[in-house]
Amino acid sequence: MTRLADRLGLALPLLQAGMGAVAGAELCAAVSRAGAGGTLALYKEPPARAARLVREVAAATGRPFGVNVIPEVTGPAACLDQLRAVLPELPRGAFVTSFGLPDADAARAVRAAGHPLVIQVGTVMEAGTALGRGAAVLVLQGTEAGGHLLGRLPVRDLLAGVRARHPHAVLAVAGGIATGGDLADAIARGADGAMAGTLFIPVAESTAHPLFKQRVTEAVADDTLITSLFRIGWPHRPHRVLGNPLTIAGERAPTTFIATTRVDGREYPIPRYSAAAPGNGTTGRIEEMAMYCGRSCTRVTGRHPAAVTVARLSQEYESSRGLRTASPGPANGIPARTSGSASRPQSQER
Repeated sequence: MTRLADRLGLALPLLQAGMGAVAGAELCAAVSRAGAGGTLALYKEPPARAARLVREVAAATGRPFGVNVIPEVTGPAACLDQLRAVLPELPRGAFVTSFGLPDADAARAVRAAGHPLVIQVGTVMEAGTALGRGAAVLVLQGTEAGGHLLGRLPVRDLLAGVRARHPHAVLAVAGGIATGGDLADAIARGADGAMAGTLFIPVAESTAHPLFKQRVTEAVADDTLITSLFRIGWPHRPHRVLGNPLTIAGERAPTTFIATTRVDGREYPIPRYSAAAPGNGTTGRIEEMAMYCGRSCTRVTGRHPAAVTVARLSQEYESSRGLRTASPGPANGIPARTSGSASRPQSQER
């Protein structure tokens, strides 16, 4: 048991990232039932639909789960509308995660409803701001992570900086987590747990498009890159994706519609260079869409049910902890950096 698991009521100190087009009600509930922190992506969901999805998850699991909001995408007012719709539906023990800093009103609403607030940040400065807004848990996102990036530091360096500045904070790391050994390593370096996204993209309950799942399981770390190409709908935030025809093209293609996605029986057009990831209701030029993926993809190989994935990771975690207990460590108790540590990620800014 770590402070993260204790604070959120989890059997395993692992949170599933709230990824748009991936983290629907079924995935959230399945991860929750398995003992980790399942998270429902609210992304741009209208408040009424968001509330309905929360009710679906609550009916499917009796264990803690969370919802994820993205204030910088929805805007403060719409984010608060989402929260006002879902907070009354969240059962006791549920938590709220925010990708980036929520404004003071949103943070206050979560705390007033009695739910732990989990804030994901990418800098040491934002970590302090998040704690000042009442974060019960901080998720520290390193540049190894897939998706939109909140900072410029590898996760190891960010963890060291925040832990030194805030020694008593409950910290999870995001970026590079795909096995129980990865989780054990993060905790040995001073984290209280971790968040994983890429790990859960290919699982059976994920709503990612089949091609998206296939590409993640076949990819290795160097198949990913940091770019600013997929900015429509989410500008000014670099993102780590799998390389595709657009990332290697010499010239920018026209910003025309290349796909459609179906939600609640309605179809929505998707332009080239959209921030939208392909879900299982998406049709069209899927290969040209943003497929967010972290460097941990090298160790993501299966498309099993979430329960199998979480059970495997839990077993690996316990085995890794046992080996650490049996082996003498360095005098200061902090594991030495090894030659196998991940290198800094490649970047491609366009």
